[in-house]
Amino acid sequence: MSDKPLPPVAVNRRAFLHGALSMAALAGCTSTALVKKQAMPMEEINVSAPFAMPTLRIPDFSGRPSYRITDFGARPDDKVVNGKAIHRAIALASENGGGTVVIPRGEWLTGKIHLQSHVNLHLEEGAVLLFSEDPADYLPAVKTTWEGMECYNYSPLIYAYGCDNIAITGKGTLKARLDVWEVWYGRPEPHMDALAELYHMAAKGVPVQERQMAYEGANLRPHFVQFNRCRHVLVEGISIENSPFWVLHPFLSKDVVIRGVSVHAHGHNNDGVDPEMTQNMLIENCTFDQGDDAIAVKSGRNQDAWRLNRPAKNIVMRHCRIKQAHQLLAVGSELSGGVENILVEHCQFDDGTEYAGTGNLVFIKTNERRGGFVRNITVRDVTAVALEGGALSIATDVLYQWRDLVPTYERRLTPIEGITLENIRIEQARYLCKINGQQALPVKDVTLNNVRADQLKEAAIQNTHVVPFQHR
Repeated sequence: MSDKPLPPVAVNRRAFLHGALSMAALAGCTSTALVKKQAMPMEEINVSAPFAMPTLRIPDFSGRPSYRITDFGARPDDKVVNGKAIHRAIALASENGGGTVVIPRGEWLTGKIHLQSHVNLHLEEGAVLLFSEDPADYLPAVKTTWEGMECYNYSPLIYAYGCDNIAITGKGTLKARLDVWEVWYGRPEPHMDALAELYHMAAKGVPVQERQMAYEGANLRPHFVQFNRCRHVLVEGISIENSPFWVLHPFLSKDVVIRGVSVHAHGHNNDGVDPEMTQNMLIENCTFDQGDDAIAVKSGRNQDAWRLNRPAKNIVMRHCRIKQAHQLLAVGSELSGGVENILVEHCQFDDGTEYAGTGNLVFIKTNERRGGFVRNITVRDVTAVALEGGALSIATDVLYQWRDLVPTYERRLTPIEGITLENIRIEQARYLCKINGQQALPVKDVTLNNVRADQLKEAAIQNTHVVPFQHR
């Protein structure tokens, strides 16, 4: 196969719109009527947090049968055959009441993978699932999201919609070829026009099925892994390399555990994990090496999020190492559904200095269009080597390219309160805390307890419109 980048795929928009809806149903999970009655064993995880954290329940596949993709005809370099083999193995495992689909040692070229309920996609040590660089392999479009707005777009490389009891496990690697996606990292005028079009449709309440975005020139890159409206999800042990867009994106999901995962992705918008409108989640013992934020907690954009009305809440991250990233923890800017009950503890942030103007331990960002709320955020027992920013930054006027691209349909400010950082040690930073609140709605109840830096480039505390603020 040639290593030269492929040109963007031209998709006739009218033909695409005609066929997309009829095909989208194929992406969903197996009907419960097809699943055998034997209940899936569950692992229960109790997490200590400074808020009422529900017991997490994730599937246990240890007693379920295995389905090796080679038994379904898979061959390492045959993308089409491998895609069909993986699909058949997943369907059979789900129909039989649950099982593990095994990817053996070796490199296996494939297109999109759609999970179904009661299935564990397991990569043996030395196994690499190599995902095609051809956008056509991620059609027909599926119901997904783009930066906080629902739409129909290219399928995520691994996609699960409405699934229960699913997992991705093992010591193998998920890897994306970036040939075309790197070209799409750019933002030419047709792409910006597509963003504006989607923004206007969401703001005006256009039905999601009419928001068809996988057309020529739009170039809305797919997520690597998206769990959309799923329950009882486990991602464990795997490595992930490269990504067209966000790497791990649990959206409107519940009971999600990500543990022992290593992510290396330095492309545009390559956040490590983006829990969006997701509740009851644990991220632990992971390593992140990112081109954007390590963890970015979100809850949708503007009118679309107000329609769904689902906060992101009860999320714990612990015992993780961040080699490089913009932020260890970002909240927003898509937070219109609200964010509450977040704990980050016992983590190490090596270096955020490659990214001018960023590199904070915690960055909470919103603007006058978002609404929502942020409350009850705790970060404790964290060390950092070098930060371009500081321990905490809160900005209330972050609009990026959207500032001049689209108008404000409705002005809603974001109440932010109950932010606590304690036992934080930083070797080098620009400041400790920089909060730009709004006079009309000041940030409330911020506490820094034993937050220290050995070297600072600027004044330690740079706050406006915060009441009360304590630094002990």
